[in-house]
Amino acid sequence: MNDTRERLLDAALRLYAERGLDAVSLREINQAAGARNATAVQYHFAGRAGIINAIFARHVPEVDARRHALLDAYEAAGGGVRDLAGALVRPLAARLADQAGRDFLQLWAEVVNRPGPVVPAAVLDDPSDSLCRWRALVEPLLEADAARLHRRFTAIRSASIELARRARSGPHTDDRLFTSYLIDVVAGILAAPVSEETRRLAAERDAARSP
Repeated sequence: MNDTRERLLDAALRLYAERGLDAVSLREINQAAGARNATAVQYHFAGRAGIINAIFARHVPEVDARRHALLDAYEAAGGGVRDLAGALVRPLAARLADQAGRDFLQLWAEVVNRPGPVVPAAVLDDPSDSLCRWRALVEPLLEADAARLHRRFTAIRSASIELARRARSGPHTDDRLFTSYLIDVVAGILAAPVSEETRRLAAERDAARSP
């Protein structure tokens, strides 16, 4: 039974990376995994959200451990925006080294960039998660308006898109230049000043929303 579950996870991740979440049915995952029971995904995972949660549970702990280590070093020695940009990018970029990791990066980017959630918010917003810790450490370095306009999510989303693009074009013999440049880009996003035009438009929006 555990073997069937693992084969379902392998098949789902591969198909989601190749074709996207909306183009893959549970039936196709069953078939690709060689599951004899037509309801195997439903039995093991209770549907698409469950299998995505299980894929994350398989891949995210390694990313979390790497990021927590970088954040520990940041808190111990201090640093700046680029150090925190590196703590966002490097743990994910390490997954470029193998096919399963590259497939995960493509699924991760799709989940992060979807307009509606396909997994419970708690999966992506767990206070013990390294990404939540990262967000808390970044906030004091941002302008108040930048934080209010979700600058951290812009950085996360941009990094996810670029990592997925790199994953799709891989494998590459050396990802160091790509990783360093992406860290530069993310640091630039975090540190970019908020223009007066943006401040004015944000104030107008907030005023229109006020009761």
